[in-house]
Amino acid sequence: MRDLAMSSAPAALHLSVVCPVYNEGANIKKLLERLERDIRIPMELIVVYDRDDDDTLPVLTKLSPPFPVRTVRNHFGRGALNAIKSGFREAHCEATLVVMADLSDDLSVVPRMHELVHQGYDVVCGSRYMKGGKQIGGPLLKGVLSRIAGLTLNLFAGVPTKDVTNSFKMYRTAFLHALTFESKGGFEIGMEAVVKAYVSGGRIAEVPSTWTDRVSGESRFRLWKWLPNYLRWYFYAFRGRLSR
Repeated sequence: MRDLAMSSAPAALHLSVVCPVYNEGANIKKLLERLERDIRIPMELIVVYDRDDDDTLPVLTKLSPPFPVRTVRNHFGRGALNAIKSGFREAHCEATLVVMADLSDDLSVVPRMHELVHQGYDVVCGSRYMKGGKQIGGPLLKGVLSRIAGLTLNLFAGVPTKDVTNSFKMYRTAFLHALTFESKGGFEIGMEAVVKAYVSGGRIAEVPSTWTDRVSGESRFRLWKWLPNYLRWYFYAFRGRLSR
């Protein structure tokens, strides 16, 4: 593993990939292999962890991917949301992508996502619910609620994506750095970014992608604990529609 210890990415790099981890030692090697296989964009990987004894870290030290890798301890306190915020703060390339180490995300669509960011879109969503996208596995109730949220925000609030809750999104990094995040827990930070982009008149696009439930490790998603946080941004989008 090569550590990129600098405050800004080299000009030759175009994509910062942010990956929050929690004991993903069983998955991280496969993730790096998929990143190398599916993404030919000059990139860096920012791995954000909570604890020094995370079992992802010793595995990373044995790997030598063909792109720079930075390991960053969570700046804002434990948890996925704070890890993603930490990764956003560390990202300095033109575009920033969030991926999960559980191999759930469809990395084959990343080049198309990057094309759209390069064209000026602020947020590009990997969408399970548009034509060509799909979800494989995962808790039934979580999937139903996610689909309902995305479709109703698209149909009735006018948010230009059918999958607002998916964490698999790419952002124009300058847009991210201009945001003040208010999310409190869980993975709702991606939903916050989308609805704030929408309310402020930002450009949002989506591409079809396939989400596959993890096959190794433990999910940290807590539906009932985090549901109120998602509802906050759900209703924020409708209020924003009225004020546009």
